Amino acid sequence: MLKDLVALTKPRIIRLNLIAAFGGYWVASRWEIDLWGLLWMLLGSALTMASACVFNNYLDRDFDTKMERTRDRALPQGRMKPQAVLLYAIVLGVVGSCVLFVLVNELAGWLGLLGIFVYVVIYTMWLKRNSTWSTSIGGISGAMPPVIGYCAVTGEVDMGAWIMFALLFLWQPAHFWSLAIRRVEEYRAAGFPLLPVVKGITRTKWQMVPYIVLLVPASVLLYTYGYVGTYFLVLSVVLAVVWLGHTVAGFRAKNDEKWAKTNFIISINYLMIMFLTMILDTNRIVG
Repeated sequence: MLKDLVALTKPRIIRLNLIAAFGGYWVASRWEIDLWGLLWMLLGSALTMASACVFNNYLDRDFDTKMERTRDRALPQGRMKPQAVLLYAIVLGVVGSCVLFVLVNELAGWLGLLGIFVYVVIYTMWLKRNSTWSTSIGGISGAMPPVIGYCAVTGEVDMGAWIMFALLFLWQPAHFWSLAIRRVEEYRAAGFPLLPVVKGITRTKWQMVPYIVLLVPASVLLYTYGYVGTYFLVLSVVLAVVWLGHTVAGFRAKNDEKWAKTNFIISINYLMIMFLTMILDTNRIVG
């Protein structure tokens, strides 16, 4: 039971997003950390993200039975009742939102609610079932964690918040499409109109390229506005070029599944290394 409750929240996704939220907080604070503020932000962010993921499991329960990757989840296997999972999602969302609104700030609370709304309503209930744009537009919710972290300190949406948003928004499509290419037949069988299902794998590879390319100017802007130092600038550009090179090499790949698996791993490592470097190379407050 406990294992299923944890699994419903998709802990791997939460862990990766909490690193991004921490990075956003750290960049905005410039090493002047309010420890309790940081902890409340991380808790509220984790709970709101968990709520969105549980809602996603609840709404996708019928589709999950059609995919090998998801058919062993608690709902498709009947280990939990849908009503209980729905209540669980609501409780997580209410508690997480209260933490952000009351113990962080109002802006962080609204951003958390926006993330839930986009992921649950716009992405899961609408676009994922009807449009190839699901991945791109759904990326709005995935880009919220570093913005919440950043705005937990600043209390406003300024250029730093927009750059944080851009970094996560641009990262997501190529990351997810790598997974979608690996599982393209499963998504086809489940009836999800993802880009590689509708437009084909080659078209999807082409679509990845501009997103990865645009990560470079986004990283440069973070440096230009004085949030991070030279180490971040150099490493973020190098990592983006490596990821781009492997993506472009995919046009000559003989085994798309093997190529997509490696591209997926590169994308995860890119994000983790970039945010860890961002944290370590954040410019301190001077004066």
